[in-house]
Amino acid sequence: MKQPNWIAPSILSADFARLGAEVDAVLAAGADIIHFDVMDNHYVPNLTVGPVVCAALHKHDPKAVIDVHLMVQPVDRIVEDFAQAGATYISFHPEATLHVDRTIELIRSAGCRPGLVLNPATPLEYLDYTLEKLDLVLIMSVNPGFGGQKFIPLALEKLRHVRARIDAQSRPIRLEVDGGIKVDNIGAASAAGADTFVAGSAIFGSPDYAATIKAMHEQLAR
Repeated sequence: MKQPNWIAPSILSADFARLGAEVDAVLAAGADIIHFDVMDNHYVPNLTVGPVVCAALHKHDPKAVIDVHLMVQPVDRIVEDFAQAGATYISFHPEATLHVDRTIELIRSAGCRPGLVLNPATPLEYLDYTLEKLDLVLIMSVNPGFGGQKFIPLALEKLRHVRARIDAQSRPIRLEVDGGIKVDNIGAASAAGADTFVAGSAIFGSPDYAATIKAMHEQLAR
């Protein structure tokens, strides 16, 4: 069963000089959760933020749901750090860990909701023995590593296949999409099965956060 739609602004595109205010602004504008991209300059060719920043945002707004997307390798070492920093969801890439099932259990045991991230070329077979243990599946509609990339249309087909797998489960699992999501394509991503939409530059690069998020919700309501 598809979950209520969530808009998840990615702080990767926010003004880091005023990050707390940026998070306040998008939540006040109607965002549902905050997407927190972690890059290590190893698994992906970029370096972003770590648990200290996550902890600061959690302290700034303890009620905010923080959706941590780990683009790091190895994964397990840093899971507990983000759990203690206030993460609600922690998602990782199966290629970045030696034992996918063990990492899922580690996230769960740390008190967070585990998610698995599938890149454009990552096969769905990773879900064969893991889906029943997940709270979220994140489909990348760009190759990870940089913000502001163009949406890859083949991600829609992947969303449809994963939606069918989720609907066959007896428990709620969120289906998230990340990469190039904008007002003009969010409806197509929703029609393909997504219920959680990561948007970075489309929101933080707009002059009116509330108007952009409202327009996105209007597209989702169609």
